[in-house]
Parts: sequence; structure tokens; C-alpha cells
Amino acid sequence: MEFKDSDKENGEQTNEIERSKIGIIRALLEREDPSAKEVDDLMIRRFLRARDLDIEKASAMLLKYLSWRRDFVPNGLISESEIQNHLAKNILNMQGFDKKGRPILVGFASRHKPSDGTLEDFKRFVVYCLDKICAKMPKGHEKFVCIGDLQGWGYSCSDIRAYLACLSILQDCFPERLGKLYIVHAPKLFMTVWKVVYPFIDDNTKKKIVFVENKNLTSTLLDEIDKSQLPDIYGGKLPLVPIQDC
Repeated sequence: MEFKDSDKENGEQTNEIERSKIGIIRALLEREDPSAKEVDDLMIRRFLRARDLDIEKASAMLLKYLSWRRDFVPNGLISESEIQNHLAKNILNMQGFDKKGRPILVGFASRHKPSDGTLEDFKRFVVYCLDKICAKMPKGHEKFVCIGDLQGWGYSCSDIRAYLACLSILQDCFPERLGKLYIVHAPKLFMTVWKVVYPFIDDNTKKKIVFVENKNLTSTLLDEIDKSQLPDIYGGKLPLVPIQDC
């Protein structure tokens, strides 16, 4: 398989190492789980990179994912009818691409409240959204950019269990899909919750998170996103589109 989205800074030598390890992992997976034959090399590579090229850890992570996927998404996808309460709030929106060609996701934390449904409902919503993003990924790309907007967020919106569940799904089931997360309009009181969540974020993910001050919001986003692709609420030209309508 041709790897078109390789990290240039790692060079071709790393890719050769990855190719060799991907082959080893594939053999291990198919011996343990016949459904692994449906897993492509790019997915194996994402899990491998998420575990710093450790074959044993990456294989265990992938096998756990395959088992989870069969149990949590037995029909292959989450239907919109299962998550209507969350979709109706337009919590997540998609629009545009950054300068690297990665799709842009915008999430509004204040639109979610713990009373909106069960934790399992929220997990299904998260999986639906991540599946949708991945399905919309342009050819040659594997990652997306997210703007997490905390405008209007308060303790009535705080849902640490949901945040940790979202983080777990992203890191354990969709590794190396997040390219960058911009956290904007963060109120001071949010930092109390952030201190609880932060220890559960793995080191690879931590490197991708940027808190943006309000005074630098538009300029920071424009460094990475062309104005023609930036959502209009941040000074760009594109209106937001709810993820279910993408």
C-alpha cells in the first residue's frame, strides 16, 4: 500500500520500519481475529503510531478496538434515530479545510448538558460523529482539525463523565485522527474541569491541544486556515453546517 499521508519529518527510513511492523501486526491480528482481514494498512499504521511503533501494544490496542466495535456498533454504524436528542442541538458542525487539507470540525460545549441523555447515548453520538468525519476525509488525509468553542459554558454544562468518555473513544478507538484541537472562549472556571480531565490525555494528544486567547482568536486560526475556509463566526466566510447535514 502507498502511504500518501506520511509524516515528512520522520523520513523514509521510518516508513520502511513502519511497513515491516505493519506486516507483523497484520499477521498477528488475523491469527487472533478473522475480522482483521478487513482492516487496511493505514488503520494499522495509526494504531502503531499511537503506541510509538510498539508492535505488541499496537496489536493489543487494535484487537481491543475490533472487539469493542462489534459490541458497540453491531450494525456497522450508529443511526441518527438513536441520537436525535444530541443532533437536534447542533453540538457539532463541519465546514471547510485547513491549509493542510484537513476537514474542520466545530463543537459547542455549552450545547451539551448532562441531562440530555444517558452516558451511553452520548457515546453513540461521539462514535456517529467520528465515523461521519472519517467518511468525509479527503483522499490522502487521515486527520481532522477541531475548534472546541466554550462560549457560554458553565457548570450546568459540565459533564466530566462525558468528556472522559469522548476522550477515551478518540484515543483508544480513533487514534491519530485528531490533527489539532483549538480550545477557544474558555472561561476561567473551565480550568477546574480541565485539571480533572488533563491527566487522562495521552502525551501524543496533549501536543495537539492549543488554548487560544480571545484577542488572538482570528489571527491564530488564520495562521492555519484560509479565510475562505474559516467559519464565519470566527471572521471567515463559510457558514457552519450541522454534522448530520454534511
